[in-house]
Amino acid sequence: MGLNATLQLSGRSLEVFSTGIQVAGQNISNANTPGYIREDLLLTTSLPYKQGQQVLGTGVQVGGIKQQLNLFLENRIHAANSEAETINARLEIYQQLETEIGELSDTDLSSSLNGFLASVNDVVNQPEEIGLREIAIQQGSKLANDVSTLRLRIDDLRKLQTVRVNELINEANTLIDQISELNPKITKIESSGLLQSDAGALRTQRYNALTRLSKIVPINFRETSDGGVDVRTGSDFLVLGTIKQKLESVVAIDRGVGVVDVQLTKTKNVISVTGGELRGVIEGRDSILGGFVDDLDKYTATLITQFNTIYTSGEGLSGYDSITGETNVFDTSVALNDAAALLPSKPENGSFQIKITNKLTGVQEITNVNIDLDGIGGNDTTLASLQATLNGIGNLSASITTQGELKLDAGTGYDIRFGNDTSGTLAALGINTFFTGSNSSNIGVNDLVKQNQEFFATGEGGGPSDGRNIAKLAQFIDKPIAALGGVSLDESYNSIQSKIAQSASTEKTVAAGAQGLVDSLLSQREQYSGVSLDEETIKIMEFQQGFQAAARLISTIDELFTILLTM
Repeated sequence: MGLNATLQLSGRSLEVFSTGIQVAGQNISNANTPGYIREDLLLTTSLPYKQGQQVLGTGVQVGGIKQQLNLFLENRIHAANSEAETINARLEIYQQLETEIGELSDTDLSSSLNGFLASVNDVVNQPEEIGLREIAIQQGSKLANDVSTLRLRIDDLRKLQTVRVNELINEANTLIDQISELNPKITKIESSGLLQSDAGALRTQRYNALTRLSKIVPINFRETSDGGVDVRTGSDFLVLGTIKQKLESVVAIDRGVGVVDVQLTKTKNVISVTGGELRGVIEGRDSILGGFVDDLDKYTATLITQFNTIYTSGEGLSGYDSITGETNVFDTSVALNDAAALLPSKPENGSFQIKITNKLTGVQEITNVNIDLDGIGGNDTTLASLQATLNGIGNLSASITTQGELKLDAGTGYDIRFGNDTSGTLAALGINTFFTGSNSSNIGVNDLVKQNQEFFATGEGGGPSDGRNIAKLAQFIDKPIAALGGVSLDESYNSIQSKIAQSASTEKTVAAGAQGLVDSLLSQREQYSGVSLDEETIKIMEFQQGFQAAARLISTIDELFTILLTM
């Protein structure tokens, strides 16, 4: 038994040492493979046997091939990945926003506003000069166009983020499928193994899928006793063995743009705010870009309302034969300052003047139209009651269109002019205004003014050389506005730009810190799970020497058998 046992021992040793060389060779060949996890050959002593009074060893045997992976470290890496990807996605969107704002260069909104007000100022001393009037109107149109163009660019950026969200949903679902499909394959292969770690290539695929998934949504995982993994995001499961729960999109409209949110297919819990690149993209779309849209809308609405409030108290070189308000009043029976009227700005208690002028004689009849919005007596002014009041003025006909717009028509041989509006009613109804619209998506210049510069309201009734109203408009840019926190329009937009720049700078610093943590954890992972060519080369040399020694032992036993056979 002694020589036979030793021969078997040596044969097993050859298998063990050749297996060791194969494992080390596998590590060396994958040293530069992304995500590869180093494999180690585990050796155990073979069971001994008893020969007479002696207990003799039977050598070495392979206990298994185990990947060197620290599961706690992997979960830390996944958490860091999720945080870093959230911040990186936000930073990228900040940079895109800065680019869009900067693309206007010398025609950005501040320059456009200053250019418009400069052209208005040129009209102050020569209000009857046709060329100057037309330039001012053109500069106003340019300002409105620059605002709406910027809004379109930001809306396009937001739409691109929605496309990106859908792409991330599809990628995450593919990864969930992959993990779910790999679980039973790994379990089947390892069911006959001792250490549940023989399916190295499949496990590497699964860990790589987990790593990428952790960048899209925050996950944590645990390995089950049969070699599978359970994956969760927060308190919701994504993979439980072969059972899986995917991501799905929920369509909505936000700030006039179609967007998607993200929820789970089974629990219907929303996960778009939990973390990962998905959260960063959605926050960038809704909070960063959407927040800028809100600021731009506030800026634009204030520009429209405040400029028109001054403008509507003036008159041009000619009056209107007919004029229709730009604003649709949703409910003509409620007070004009009631939210149900859906006006872009709220009128207040006050009055405005209607001037009916005889074109032939120049004789003018001025009527003060009182606007009662004090909330007392139940008789506050509605669009319907205002129409009735205006119909009581000679040579004037007032009607309400089917869209809820106030329409005024002068009698034959007469025209309509306006003045001294202390209530803000004309601006709210879009009567005798310069700017149209209510926000950055629909701002424009009144078509009547664009088509005929004589309607440009430069004066207050003092004839062609009257520039009193245009002088007030020229001071508009420097006027502190309560709705903007007591700063001017120009200062307000500069503040918006500064806020974006500061936020982007802060995000860049935070992103660098988050990436530093990821790099540190990956360095630890490389030390634990990575391949060292020097170490693997030494292992090959050790296994080679062991193989040579076992081979010599077999040769020696062969010689001993030969001696026995020749005796």
